Amino acid sequence: MQALSNTIQAEDNSYRPPHINYQAPKGFDLMDIKAFEAVGQPHEYFHKLREAAPVSWWQPPETVDVAGFWSLTRYEDVKKCDLNAKDFSSQEGGILMGYSEKSSGPKKLRAAALDSLINMDQPFHIPLRMAHRPFFTPDFVAELQLRVQAEVDRLLDNIEAKAAKNDGKVDMVTNFSEWLPLFTLCEMLGIDKKDRPKIVRWMHYLEMAQYITSDPDQNISPLFVAKFLWNIRQMFKFGRKILADRRKNPRNDLLTVIATAEVDGAPLDETYLDGSWLLIIFAGNDTTRNSLSGTMRLLTQFPEQKQMLLDEPALMSKLVPEALRMVSPVMYMRRTAKVEAEFSGQKVMPGEKVVMWYGAANRDPEVFDNPDQMDIHRANAGDHLAFGTGPHVCLGQRIAIMQLETAYKQILDRFPNISWTGNQRHAPSNFVHAISHLEVDLGQ
Repeated sequence: MQALSNTIQAEDNSYRPPHINYQAPKGFDLMDIKAFEAVGQPHEYFHKLREAAPVSWWQPPETVDVAGFWSLTRYEDVKKCDLNAKDFSSQEGGILMGYSEKSSGPKKLRAAALDSLINMDQPFHIPLRMAHRPFFTPDFVAELQLRVQAEVDRLLDNIEAKAAKNDGKVDMVTNFSEWLPLFTLCEMLGIDKKDRPKIVRWMHYLEMAQYITSDPDQNISPLFVAKFLWNIRQMFKFGRKILADRRKNPRNDLLTVIATAEVDGAPLDETYLDGSWLLIIFAGNDTTRNSLSGTMRLLTQFPEQKQMLLDEPALMSKLVPEALRMVSPVMYMRRTAKVEAEFSGQKVMPGEKVVMWYGAANRDPEVFDNPDQMDIHRANAGDHLAFGTGPHVCLGQRIAIMQLETAYKQILDRFPNISWTGNQRHAPSNFVHAISHLEVDLGQ
């Protein structure tokens, strides 16, 4: 199978669609990652788009050499696009907002972002997904949960000790949210404990990659850029080494499944091993981390919902889908239209790019009553699109749900008065809802 990074054509911003029905209101730039750093998710602007321009065209500035795209913000349009993988391709353009040969940054990082399962269409996508399934079955998740419970207790011990030295306050992200999904993922992959801190460090650099590579004129310290490049090289070097070892010495772990996967009877090319390794580190850690932190913020913003959970812990299973709906840790996925289509009266032509904004869809009042209100008794909370839907629905959603339920049950049992202090930071990203700092008070 030829590497996708060798088949996807680099984009430019010369194309203009022949039909534009809606004019996007001013007030926010969906292509400006620094704008997301300030607000996280632009829910107020998404509301304006759903009302005035549910399918709006975004044209990059002349200095940005990537393709323009249609933004989908209504639930039914996002779902319709995501379900139809036959007519809306991940493989023809990749799932990220733009791919340009002129982009700065390591070529290997750009290639690996394309050469992975998440960008594949049929006939390759489903067989590779199926190879991973033994590590996402209910039985496997139940066994893994026992180890997760013990790790949550350990992390909460550390949080309590650190908070005691800081007037009861502690950063939930760096002391809990980033470590729990790392532990869970490494247990599945079979990564030795001594190597696990490296994964967290690489994940932080990957979060900054979009900011560093999107504009080479950014005022960024040369020393930081040097550290970024060195860490990216080390990340891929480690990934190739460990995957090569699994090919020679297979174990009963997910890394072995990835390393020994075949397409058309042949092992995956090394370029796909790079892509798989990148996807593991980013997708396996980042989304669950941000869901954990975002849920803590929600429980402070909606104290009556938190009290319901304290009064009736069995409601925890209802908390998770509603929290995922409101947090929407993955902001968007992109597709390339292969046929002429229509969304909310707007024609989309073959070859045009379409971006599905999950955070906007998950707060569509046509589907979710009073969508900005957290309601753990919401009857249709499970209809959220935080994991996507259709053939590309998140493979690890059972693992993510298990971690969220386990974590918040033990957190509220141990620290019933825990609350967010209002202090938070977001990393500059419009791809994931990247909460990089969230201070909590244990309330003891």
